[in-house]
Amino acid sequence: MPKSYRVRTELDAILSDLGEGDPVPSERDLALRFEVARETVRQALRDLVVEGRIRRQGRGTVVSRPKMVQPLQLQSYTEGAISHGRVPGRLLVGWDDVPADAGTAQELGLNGGEPVMHLERVLLADGERIGLESSFLPLARFRVLYDTYDPTTSLYAALRTLGVTLDQATERIETVLASPREAALLECTTALPLLRLHRCSIDRQGAPVEVVRSLYRGDRIAFEARLRT
Repeated sequence: MPKSYRVRTELDAILSDLGEGDPVPSERDLALRFEVARETVRQALRDLVVEGRIRRQGRGTVVSRPKMVQPLQLQSYTEGAISHGRVPGRLLVGWDDVPADAGTAQELGLNGGEPVMHLERVLLADGERIGLESSFLPLARFRVLYDTYDPTTSLYAALRTLGVTLDQATERIETVLASPREAALLECTTALPLLRLHRCSIDRQGAPVEVVRSLYRGDRIAFEARLRT
């Protein structure tokens, strides 16, 4: 059995007996306990940080709280966070008009270069940065949001007040690494795997409403779907 695998197995057993916020033994102590080099322990700890099992706190390491699990369904981030006992929040990064690129224009049924509203926000859970969301909406239809909408609140709730009911969406999930800008906004490193979600939502009249491109920290959040035959 490779040493790294044995160390990881032993660390899993240690973490199973600890609770959220409990300190993890130091690299030195673990290296002595497992009779391996500190670099072997260090790599195993890095893997656990990436997975969200542990997190750095000061000069030590503690057990992380469980990941927030978001359902893959047509609901707002706010609704999903509240359903899991978390306090949602948003930080506005930018909100302005931009010309639609070819892909966005096609999904929204617009001409290339036609103006769209671009809303970019950092998503929070209990004050912790876990996601970066970019929403694109047809400007001609939703210009009124500039006068009526608070961007730190749920966009879907605001759309409902305008009489817009979302009916269906197409969503794609991929794994990516953060750019330096994205890492700075999410307060993580560029080596941390992110989950990228791309969604196009349609209302009950069959009209495209939004294109959303979201990045989520893989160490803070997971997604699940209920499947039926």
